[in-house]
Formats: sequence, structure tokens, C-alpha cells
Amino acid sequence: MKFCALIFLVYLAIGAVAGKKNKLCSQMLGKLSDLEDLINKKQDCCVPEPVAPPSSCKEIYDKDRDSPNKAYDLKLGDKDVSVYCSMSGELGDCGGGGWTLVMKTDGAKDTFSYDSKAWSSMSPVSPENGDTGLDHMETLLPTYWSTSFSKICLGMKVGGVTRFLRLHREAASLHFLIADGQYRRTSLGRNAWKKLIGPNASLQRNCNREGFNSRGSGSIKTRIGIVSNQEGDCRTPDSFIGFGGAELSFKNVCGNRAAYSPDNGDKNTKAFGYIFVQ
Repeated sequence: MKFCALIFLVYLAIGAVAGKKNKLCSQMLGKLSDLEDLINKKQDCCVPEPVAPPSSCKEIYDKDRDSPNKAYDLKLGDKDVSVYCSMSGELGDCGGGGWTLVMKTDGAKDTFSYDSKAWSSMSPVSPENGDTGLDHMETLLPTYWSTSFSKICLGMKVGGVTRFLRLHREAASLHFLIADGQYRRTSLGRNAWKKLIGPNASLQRNCNREGFNSRGSGSIKTRIGIVSNQEGDCRTPDSFIGFGGAELSFKNVCGNRAAYSPDNGDKNTKAFGYIFVQ
């Protein structure tokens, strides 16, 4: 009997120890499970969220002022579009800071004449030419209707020299300023517009209506620029400097057309034009 009792006590002791071990093991497994959950949560929180592509060249420049002049992918609406960005140094009087290309236009072609549907539509023209910089390939990019700005950089290349003019104007897009055909005034002055052409620029002395959708009642008109007249009104101007011209008899869509007693002689100077916004 004593032997049986001893065996029973040993069995109880072993059971108690085993129970404690089982409880301890369960507790340790629980702690390990909690630790695993914590590690997984930390891993989840440390995974970087996808970075949305920038929507303008200025946004890229503001993050890295050493960004080079080149094409970048911009998020325009629901699409990623390759757009040339001028970051510094090449746009003359416009300065740097991240300029977004909108348009390149050849004054000898009617692609972007005043009456072209391109000015009022939201359809790109040759977007594949929008990432190639200051060359002579025409383009109209979705930045025309998608990119807001506070400054516009206008450039004209005449005789191998490209000159730039900066215009301070805030708008939701360039399309907003132009598409409805309403005249919107600027106040740069005739001499500023003449600098785009250079020393051979010529305008009549009166009217000097400048801005967006500048026109009289005749054939001379321009989407961005200035029109002038030899008479003391703006009804029948015969001269312009600008982009989106409509002097069809001389087929000048971008540049300088002047006749009927202009201040520097008759001109029909066709330029290659560049439009950037910031």
C-alpha cells in the first residue's frame, strides 16, 4: 500500500509539473504570436505608399532644384504624359523655376492659325513632339487644358535667335483664357512684344490692343499677342506680333506682320514659337 501511495504521489507531482510546463508553453506561444503580429504590423507601416507622379514641372523643380532640362512623366487628368520641362538657364528673360511646355508652333504652317479648332478643343496635336525640347517640331500638349499657372513664358525664334517674354497671369489653364474667344487684356506694352522679334520688329502706332484673342473687325487677329493700326481706333488693324495669327494672305501664323505705315517698315516675319507655363 505504501508503495502504491508513493507511486500515486509521484504521478501527481509529474502531472502538476507537466501542467505548469504546458501552461508556460501556452503562454510563450501566445507571446510569440503577439510578437509576430507586432512585427507584421511594423512591416506594413514601413512599406512606402506609391508616390503620385507630379502634375507640373514646377512641382518637380520645387522638390529638387538640380533637376535637369528634359522630359518628365506628368500626371495630367487620368493619364501619364511625357512633357518637356525647362528647369533653368535656357528660357532667357523668363528665368528658371520649372517651366511646363504647352505648345510649339511654326509660323509658316497653319496648324495653329487663329481659326484652328486646336485652340478650342481638348485634343492634343502631335503629342509625341512634346518631350523633345526647343526644336522645330510642332505640338500641342494636354497641359494646354490641364495645367494651372501664374506665369506664361512666350518664346519666338527668328533668324536663329530665340527671345523670350514673361507674362504674369493666373489661370486654371491656357485653354480657359483662349477657348471661348473672349478678349482678355494684358499690359506689357508694345515695346515688350517687339522684343520677341528683335530689332526688325515693326508695328503701326495706334490701337495696340494686346492680350488673349486680340482682334479688330478685319483679318488681323492673334490668340496671344498685340494688334495695331495706323488709324486712331482698333477697327481695322493691319499689324500684329503674336501666336495664332490670322493674316492668311501672307500665311503668317506666328511672328510679325506689319503694313500701312508701321514704325519700322512693312514686315512679314515668320517665327517658330514656344509657349511654357509655370
